Amino acid sequence: MSDPISPEPATVDLTPPRGVVTVYSDIWCSFAHIAVHRLHTTRARLGLAEQVSFDLRAFPLELLNDAPSPRPGTDSEVARMAALEPSAGWQLWQAKDWLYPSTTLPALEAVLAAKEQGLHASEQLDLGLRRAFWAESRCISNRKVILDVAGDSGAVDVGALAAALDDGRARRTLSEHAAVSRTDRVNCSPHLFLSDGSDHANPGIDVGWEGAYGIGWPVIASDDPKVYEDILRRAATE
Repeated sequence: MSDPISPEPATVDLTPPRGVVTVYSDIWCSFAHIAVHRLHTTRARLGLAEQVSFDLRAFPLELLNDAPSPRPGTDSEVARMAALEPSAGWQLWQAKDWLYPSTTLPALEAVLAAKEQGLHASEQLDLGLRRAFWAESRCISNRKVILDVAGDSGAVDVGALAAALDDGRARRTLSEHAAVSRTDRVNCSPHLFLSDGSDHANPGIDVGWEGAYGIGWPVIASDDPKVYEDILRRAATE
């Protein structure tokens, strides 16, 4: 039996139903780490945990760039981005150099596979994997680390996730997300989409760079965390 034909990127619907925020991002992206943290904390503060869910989709930078994300780039971002949102959890890499992840594809695939258990399971695994990388210096390309984070989340059936990783059932979805990310429909990591048809690339943060990526550092022109209040209220009501 032949494989089903994947949808063309232009036909993929980016507009979620009311009560869902679609988030294209990579775990390697410090801006996405801030965005996801702010989505979770603002949702909790507004009391919208029962009204709004997050549909995490992959913006796999290593596939878009045809290369792993350079460690000097992520290292250069830690101090500057941590100053914007310290509570998201940050540290310079503390584990052995050879434990630094060479890919985020297994972690991204796990987040997609966890959707079989519901958006809550997926979003909690995604949040845990981001903290594992940025705040705990854990090798999120390693299967055991991914499953350990899943167990720590309290929201994921680890056995079911392990089975999904073993048979690769979310791999095609990851490839489809990569194809959409290559188009001009998704501009960056993170890029959010709402049911009212609006979209928000790197919400609230206006950033430039001093020097080349991996050599220079991010320069933040402005940062407005309150945009997440509007995003979440609109997601709940529009």
